[in-house]
Amino acid sequence: MMTSDGLRYDAVVVGGGHNGLVCAAYLARAGMKTVVLERRHLLGGAAVTEEVWPGFGVSTASYVVSLLSARVVRELDLPRHGYHVYPLDPAYFAPFPDGSGFLLWDDPARAAEEIGKINARDGGAYLEYNRELGELADLVRPLLYRRPPDPGVRSLTDMIEALSLGLYAFGNRRSISRLVDLMTMSCADFLDRFFVDDRVKGALAPGGVIGMWGGPMSPGSAYVLLHHRMGEIDGVTGGWGFVRGGMGGVAEAIAASARAAGAKIRTNAEVAAIDVTGGRATGVTLMDGTRIEAGTVVSGAHPQTTLLSLLGVEHLSDELARELETFRNRSPSAKVNLALSELPDFTAMPGKELGPQHPEVMISPTLEYLEKAWDAAKYGRFSEEPMIDAVIPTTKDPTIAPEGRHIMTCFVQYAPYEPREGSWDGGAREALGDRVVDTINEYAPNFKDSVIERQVLTPYDLEQRFGLIGGNIFQGEMSLDQLFSFRPTPELAGYKTPVDGLYLCGSGTHPGGGVMGIPGLNASKVVIGYHKGVERKRRLKERLVSYSRR
Repeated sequence: MMTSDGLRYDAVVVGGGHNGLVCAAYLARAGMKTVVLERRHLLGGAAVTEEVWPGFGVSTASYVVSLLSARVVRELDLPRHGYHVYPLDPAYFAPFPDGSGFLLWDDPARAAEEIGKINARDGGAYLEYNRELGELADLVRPLLYRRPPDPGVRSLTDMIEALSLGLYAFGNRRSISRLVDLMTMSCADFLDRFFVDDRVKGALAPGGVIGMWGGPMSPGSAYVLLHHRMGEIDGVTGGWGFVRGGMGGVAEAIAASARAAGAKIRTNAEVAAIDVTGGRATGVTLMDGTRIEAGTVVSGAHPQTTLLSLLGVEHLSDELARELETFRNRSPSAKVNLALSELPDFTAMPGKELGPQHPEVMISPTLEYLEKAWDAAKYGRFSEEPMIDAVIPTTKDPTIAPEGRHIMTCFVQYAPYEPREGSWDGGAREALGDRVVDTINEYAPNFKDSVIERQVLTPYDLEQRFGLIGGNIFQGEMSLDQLFSFRPTPELAGYKTPVDGLYLCGSGTHPGGGVMGIPGLNASKVVIGYHKGVERKRRLKERLVSYSRR
């Protein structure tokens, strides 16, 4: 199979997001000649660093790392390729309107002591809460690396995987009931089991709603809280950190590892169509008409983009096409990126000199506040009192901004995909930015005057810039009916599609969103296994032909 550049490829990877790059790196390490095609001018998908203003390297979408698989980091030797994380401890500072606040340290005992200053009873309860989440995360974590079986058990592989999962569930039967309970309940109900102070519950709840089309009282939000607990930084389970050079440092390190293994990576190479001949994927056609042929096509793009747009419904059954069309991508998330002349001076913890309150700040003072913020988005409005997860990466990595300046990137909820009244371009986008700045200013009175640049990205903007349909940061909602064997559909659960040689490897597959790289890793194992099987059959056929000629 010859491509436009004269090389033979075993695999084409569509999309240079972190999952596509991870998949490509593993394919190349397995000896497959691989090329990655990225439509934008830079790699990383939503994990990018962009010079939004001269001298400012901004993580415009994804902004912290935690979920990136330690196995991927180790096996792809990412530190050798420039990957470095500055751990965040405390995880964040939670200020409240009454002038109180606490630091959520990684050490549970230290965090409990801080929370105890707010409410003595809740301080003690935090230890039990932390233990419960940790045990459930340990139960789920091994499942992240499993190939989910099709519930219809359409193959021997599905049967083997289903039996294996049954044995795992039986061996952990005492904990499974607690997990099922968690996955069907709301974040608010889960927190109510441990805490009584509205401030403590408000400050802990954002992990349950980040990226979710729902509020803390919505069923299923407790699982999102658990999902964000799966990661690890420097051995700290659930820890978070800033990547040196911004989030683009993740993609660049993975890309360097892939290149070292022999993969080729092309930017400004937008795929227009996945080519199919005789029911099998045979390569892709680029927007400029160039055809690139390969025996295998793996897509890190959204499943709907891959199968409904690039492939086409004519290659899918009516049932699968309907399931894909109804896959939910609603999003309440916006990003407001800021350049600052100085650090915020918080009323709850004063000081403009760098302190533990500055790297990450969580504004979510109560569960009711958070639920009311969600109420606004339900009816097509952005919240006048938004939840804001604000990070200042320059507190750890000053190289990404001019001397004496800082970057603050704010993950904001809630905002609709499109306002019910007016439009983002008609003034709503800047009004959202104003509301975010004004809200932070209520907690740090010097803040508004310190803002020297601003970028506002709505859910619609996230879709247009990063290909995240609906602006959903997870490539699809992380609800119970869109997880594991149902992500994105039962037939597609194991990364393979009905078209021979075409696979999925993005966050729209198991185990879902976040900068973790596990979908790319899992998909690569399926692809490599199939490729090795084809090679064995080819060699056997060659030997039989040679034998018959003797």
